[in-house]
Amino acid sequence: MELRQLEYFVAVAEEGSFTRAAERVRISQSGVSAQIRELERELGARLIDRSTRTVTLTEAGRAALEPARAALACADAVREAVGEVTGLVRGHLTVGMVVGCTIAPFFEALAAFHRAHPGVEITLVEDNSARLLDDVRSGVIDLALVGTADSMLTGLNSLTIISEPLVALVPPEHPLATRATVTIADLADHRLVCMPEGTGIRTVLDRACALRRVTPTIAVQASAADAIADLAARGLGVAILTESMSHHYRDRLTAVPITDIDEPALLALAWRDTTSPALGRLVRHCRDAFRGVHS
Repeated sequence: MELRQLEYFVAVAEEGSFTRAAERVRISQSGVSAQIRELERELGARLIDRSTRTVTLTEAGRAALEPARAALACADAVREAVGEVTGLVRGHLTVGMVVGCTIAPFFEALAAFHRAHPGVEITLVEDNSARLLDDVRSGVIDLALVGTADSMLTGLNSLTIISEPLVALVPPEHPLATRATVTIADLADHRLVCMPEGTGIRTVLDRACALRRVTPTIAVQASAADAIADLAARGLGVAILTESMSHHYRDRLTAVPITDIDEPALLALAWRDTTSPALGRLVRHCRDAFRGVHS
C-alpha cells in the first residue's frame, strides 16, 4: 500500500469523479484508476462502485475513507515537522472563503504568507458559509473565512473579525427611507432582497424572524452584496445587509437600523486543531492582518 494510492482514493471520494480526481492529483485518469485497483487488490475489497455513472463508495470504501485521510495527514505532519526543524515550511493548504469575498486584510494575509512560505501551495475555494464550515470540520478545507451568527463554532477554533448589526437598505423614494428605525414586523410588509440560506446574514435574519413569529417575503436571493444592493436600488425589495456593507451604497440607498434584531452578524475565521506548521503560520498571518479590524 502506497501513500499515492491513498491520495488518489481520497481524491476520487471527495471529487465524486475519476476525471476531476485526475485533474486534482495531476495524473491521467487511467493512472488514477489503475492505482486504486491495485489498492483494492491489496486490501481484498472493492472501494469504489463503478457500476453507475456517478462514482460512489462501497461499504468498504466508506470505512476506509477516514483512515486514508488520517494516514495522509500523518505523512504531511512528518514532512512538515522535518521542515520545521530545517526552517522550511512546505505542503498544501486549502483555504475557503465566502462567495463574493472582498475582505482586503484576508487577501493581504494570504499574500504575506505566500511571500514568507513559497513552498506551501494554496488552493482557494468559494462557497456558502454552512458548507465551508462542514468542510473545515471534515478536514477537506484547512481554514475558512465565513459569515456566521454564532461566536462559538462547534468543534472548531475561531477568530471573530467583524461583529455588527443588520440594516435595511432602501432607495430614497421608498416609504421606509424616512424612518429613523424599523422593526422585523415593519419589514414583513415589504419584499426582501437578501443572502441565501447557509450564510451568516441570512441566519441572523431567519432567527430574528422566528423569534418574533414573523414570516418574511423573500423576493430575491443573491450571494454578492453588490447584487443585493443593485436589486434594491432598482425597486425589487428591501435589501438586508450589515452596517459596514451599507456604507458602500450610501450614494443610492438609505440604511435604516433594525431595532429588534439582537444578534449581530459575524465574520470569522474557522479552523480545526492541527499540528500543521503551515496552517499555524497562516493563522498567525491572519491574526496580524486583522489586528485592529475587529469590532
